[in-house]
Amino acid sequence: MPEEESSKYLPTTIEKVFELLDTKLVTFGVPGALSFVGITKAKEGQWVEAGWCWAGAVGILIAIKIGKKLAPKLDQLLDWAISKVEGLISKVLLAPQFEGKYLRCQAIDCQAYRSDGVGNFDGLFTPLLEEVFVPLELSPTGMQAGFSPAACEQFVLQREGVLQIWDLLERSKKQPAFRQMAILAWGGYGKTTLLKHIAYCYGNNRKADYQGDRRIPVLLILRKYRDLLNQEKPPNLPDLITQQHIPSLPGVEEDLGLPANWAKEILQQGRAVVMLDGLDEVPKEQRSQVIRWLNQQMRQYGKSVFLVTSRPKAYQEQDAADRLEMSAQIWIRDFNADQRRQFVERWYWCQERYANGGRDTPDVKKQAQEAASDLLAQIEARSELQALAKNPLLLNMIVTFHRRYPGADLPQRRVELYREICQLQLRDRPKARKLETLLWECEAMTILQMVALEMMLAKQERISEAEVLEHLSQHLQTQNEIVSAAAFLKDVVQISELLVEREPEEYEFAHLSFQEYLAAAEILRQHQESLLYEHFEDGWWKPTILLYAGLVKNPSTLLREMLKRGATDLAYICLQETRKQVDAEIRQKLQSSDGKVLEPISLRIGVTSHISLEIQAARYAKLEELLKAGEWEAADQETYRLMITDPSVGKEEGQWFEVEDLQNFSCEALLAIDKLWVDYSKGKFGFSVQKQIWQECGSPMDYSEEWEDFGDRVGWRKKSDWLNYSHLKKNPLNSPEGELPALLWRGVSVRAGGGWGGCVGGGVSSLAQRLVNCSTSQP
Repeated sequence: MPEEESSKYLPTTIEKVFELLDTKLVTFGVPGALSFVGITKAKEGQWVEAGWCWAGAVGILIAIKIGKKLAPKLDQLLDWAISKVEGLISKVLLAPQFEGKYLRCQAIDCQAYRSDGVGNFDGLFTPLLEEVFVPLELSPTGMQAGFSPAACEQFVLQREGVLQIWDLLERSKKQPAFRQMAILAWGGYGKTTLLKHIAYCYGNNRKADYQGDRRIPVLLILRKYRDLLNQEKPPNLPDLITQQHIPSLPGVEEDLGLPANWAKEILQQGRAVVMLDGLDEVPKEQRSQVIRWLNQQMRQYGKSVFLVTSRPKAYQEQDAADRLEMSAQIWIRDFNADQRRQFVERWYWCQERYANGGRDTPDVKKQAQEAASDLLAQIEARSELQALAKNPLLLNMIVTFHRRYPGADLPQRRVELYREICQLQLRDRPKARKLETLLWECEAMTILQMVALEMMLAKQERISEAEVLEHLSQHLQTQNEIVSAAAFLKDVVQISELLVEREPEEYEFAHLSFQEYLAAAEILRQHQESLLYEHFEDGWWKPTILLYAGLVKNPSTLLREMLKRGATDLAYICLQETRKQVDAEIRQKLQSSDGKVLEPISLRIGVTSHISLEIQAARYAKLEELLKAGEWEAADQETYRLMITDPSVGKEEGQWFEVEDLQNFSCEALLAIDKLWVDYSKGKFGFSVQKQIWQECGSPMDYSEEWEDFGDRVGWRKKSDWLNYSHLKKNPLNSPEGELPALLWRGVSVRAGGGWGGCVGGGVSSLAQRLVNCSTSQP
């Protein structure tokens, strides 16, 4: 070794030990002393003892020489052993202690039930999440499953035909497809609440929910980290958890004793359930980078479970190169009557109990039950309220309104409900609390409408304090208000809670739905309907457009513009959204492409308004074109699309039908679609053809020999086996009667028994019965 390098060399621990042995033992003559003792013993005739002394002297000399040569390797071995011991101590002693503390902190962060968009009023209390949480019913994506018999069995529904999140998490242990799940629903359906429920149950060891599975929940709100993940070198998932998520939890002010590499190890071992909430809340210009980051983390830690929530459009509109690689798409289903009842009863029980000092006595329970029964009776009496109550957020708004105004008529439409809640939070709440507020001194609703529209145009869900103050200053001045922007913002946030400060110096509306409603109201106030015309194909604007259609007195101009620009489906949904009269004149005849098909449909289904006929014609034009051209399979696909997106179903392409969807399907749409199929197939195909065969087979409602007979008659079954869709003939020339439409049934999430045949049986039976009812109800 050169002298310069030698001067910098530092001996290892083992080298120091052998150097010490060499200097001390040799210096003090230990080998020599042993040799001398050996000679003495030999002289005395003690040859065995002498031999041991001489061997000891030689052994010491050899050990020192060899040890000095092996010192570096022995030193490495010592370091390795020490690190293993430290890791074992961390794993056995420190990690469990840390995990217990972490789980408690994560559970505390999720324990309160705070519904975005509904403020806290005097006399209204914030319940704990688990006091009012109603399990959400989930459906896998039918189209993704490929409609094969295996796919039908893979998604066999449990718990009386309903999947819940714990079913899917249990399956993720054995089926990798359930380790990356996208949870999809429109706003207000409880996506965030569902993730909080999961984190709370894991954190509090709720074994009844997750069947004793001890996985570690990590709930990450994507809007909090979107800027961080769009950096040139974003942190990996373990660093994000360690450096950002854990320090942000309540109760971590003291040192939790985080073991080294803990986050990385639980991810690699598959012990983590990583929940990423609100992909749709990441701006579109940042979303691609966030998706690439997510895909990379899921590939690297494929044993762990990843749940990502999003509105459907934000999830589906990505380019192929930037698509989120989720192996399963799960949809949240509408609240049904039983779920509505559970939520209302639990919510009122909490309110009455809190209002009576925590007493849970019979008189308190009676008060709660009477109030809940009154509200539920009103909901069940009106189909409009039932439609609103399918959405958990809107149901929460309804129950809030009902408690604040006992005896008052409930709002019957979505726009009326939003208007009442906004007025409640801006006007009635401060009056009830006798608060001195600037909100009384200005047109607060109008100012917020203007801000909401600015944010919609900029596609912003979150806005900086500086920017919102700039907007407020401008709009207050426009309205000749002398209120300062800072004072107005403070009162809106602290009193109305329509704007909230999610992060320091960053604001957003309490729920995106309120931003959409206020923007629609402002477009109406300014008579700027033309602003919407360029956004008919933009999913970001769809809720605002629907709300505007419900607000405007006569949506005829809007609907005609949609038809002109090819937004037929949107026009059809808007037509169902409004109660307003559209075009008083009656069009007696509407010609289709060949001048004969849609006229009898229009007369039969009783559509009388001019604009309604135009929309009907445009909506079914593609189906008619495909049937006329003999493109039967494509027509089958278009039939599924028309029906799944019909407002009476209200779902997105890719979802499954439920039995209730078919039992309540629009007679108008069903008769129109069926007539097109029957006319163009010359009576070979159509729902009414299937209905006739179904009746001839005994009208089976459950799986039975009669149902198998039906399958044989329509060609879905051959030699006692149910056929895959790809094996159907799909041609009037050689197909049996009633073979099509068939693609629809492969998307029915029903299991009536009997495997694949039962998977579609409940759907056919339900729609056949619906067709009977629709036919008999027509004049």
